[in-house]
Amino acid sequence: MVKMAGLVGSPWLRIRFLPISHLFFSDRQSLRSPTSSIGGGALQPRPLPPRRRGAGRGPRPLRSVAHGNLHVGGARTALFNYLFARSKGGRFILRIEDTDLERSTKKSEEAMLNDLSWLGLDWDEGPGVGGDYGPYRQSERNSLYKQYAAKLLDSGAVYRCFCSNEELEQMKETAKRLQLPPVYTGKWATASEKETEEELVKGTPYTYRFRVPKEGTLKISDLIRGEVSWSLDTLGDFVIMRSNGQPVYNFCVTVDDATMRISHVIRAEEHLPNTLRQALIYNVLGFPMPSFAHVSLILAPDRSKLSKRHGATSVGQFREMGYLPQAMVNYLALLGWGDGTENEFFTIDQLERVNKSGAIFDSTKLRWMNGQHLRSLPLDELIKILGDQWKRTGILLEAEGSFVKDATELLKDGIDLITDADTALSNLLSYPVLSTLSSEEGKPIVQDKLSEVAASLISAYDSGELREALEEGHVGWKKWVKSFGKLLNRKGKSLFMPLRVLLTGKLHGPDIGGSIVLIYKAGLCGAVNPQSGFVPLDERLRILKDIDWDALNKEPDPQCKSVATVTH
Repeated sequence: MVKMAGLVGSPWLRIRFLPISHLFFSDRQSLRSPTSSIGGGALQPRPLPPRRRGAGRGPRPLRSVAHGNLHVGGARTALFNYLFARSKGGRFILRIEDTDLERSTKKSEEAMLNDLSWLGLDWDEGPGVGGDYGPYRQSERNSLYKQYAAKLLDSGAVYRCFCSNEELEQMKETAKRLQLPPVYTGKWATASEKETEEELVKGTPYTYRFRVPKEGTLKISDLIRGEVSWSLDTLGDFVIMRSNGQPVYNFCVTVDDATMRISHVIRAEEHLPNTLRQALIYNVLGFPMPSFAHVSLILAPDRSKLSKRHGATSVGQFREMGYLPQAMVNYLALLGWGDGTENEFFTIDQLERVNKSGAIFDSTKLRWMNGQHLRSLPLDELIKILGDQWKRTGILLEAEGSFVKDATELLKDGIDLITDADTALSNLLSYPVLSTLSSEEGKPIVQDKLSEVAASLISAYDSGELREALEEGHVGWKKWVKSFGKLLNRKGKSLFMPLRVLLTGKLHGPDIGGSIVLIYKAGLCGAVNPQSGFVPLDERLRILKDIDWDALNKEPDPQCKSVATVTH
């Protein structure tokens, strides 16, 4: 089973996702029982049936941008877990790790669950779904942790430590002065029963500390990184239960993974140091240890750890910026994944294996990939997405209809993000003709007898000839523009560039015929919000009539900052 457990906090979000990626190793490796050794003695746990889990929590809290939304690093690990579970016929399990009561909120938990659901990473067991190994919130499993803590205390594997915070700080200062590792000195490790009883009678607060062997090494076999070892003399006895009775992360997840029968743990390489403590706890409790796989971090372009100073980092932010879930899934999977080809465009069903090398987060590539996914959607689905967006942002009064369909078909090639659709449609509806004609780029067009083209265009519109052609749509436009070109003895760029400037007010844009037909339709259909800045075709022609072409064609006086272009 793959388990994904998340610890949610305010304003922090902790998420630890375990196994679901099809890591780039053989089936025999990915399902084997792990081995570890302490001081040279090999531990061979009994095999676990393949139950994979994704757990949510980081080695440190992940910054909860946008009220606890899921960081892209946690999302990628969740995706790898999900893919591994699906490829191995396992189960994807979500566990909420919320024992840090001060940082855990219902709001941040819901944000994380919403982000996972939006990405399409549906869990087989967990909150809202249930399962045979619940409860799936650590805050509801305290009695289980206390039971195993008491077992360790009775066996002598842990002991009560009555050191105050001041004493512990003093130990750190002494170690720093002597240039020694900042480990606990073991003051209460050898205390007599009498000394312990005296403190208990006085009501002195205490923690539970795990006895770590004072010499030797611990080795584990990581499915991605191979053999990893630690020297035990650098660790010191560590706390598993706080003085307020709350269990510590490494103890919780060990008990949870064992009792939930998790077979694989896939998580970020930041978690690698946690594996040392967890392996010691597994060993003492006699639990079978799952297989571990630690994937590389997502890095910023400067190769530092991706953080909010590099821009958007949470799934919720990318969603608000107009990204599609399928594009996020595709891109996150490619951060450390490949199918051995140069192909970069995949659906979730095609993603199966992960590499161990570091991955650079490239927002430009993500944007490009989102555009590919957006334009590959069925047209009806894209029309609905963009129609809903235009109505939500107030550009249109309705989210469906022939205008929305025509606008989508015309503008889709220039849209990479859903939010780009707002800019694309607003640009089409606007008419900045005066600023365009006064610009340096517009100057050659003005000097190419643009006033003569404008006069003929106004005549064609006033006579009803152009309006009749636009009533016939694209076919009518093509017929009209062909005859108009013959009338002026113009064709190609010398015909279409002046028409684009005069009718759209811009030098660049989507297909001119489709643009003019849609602008004409926008003035008739009632779908466009009057407050959107739309300039109807009638008004555009009125503006053209008022332009002072002589002033535009004059060389500007260097002492003048502007030139009047409209007569009244």
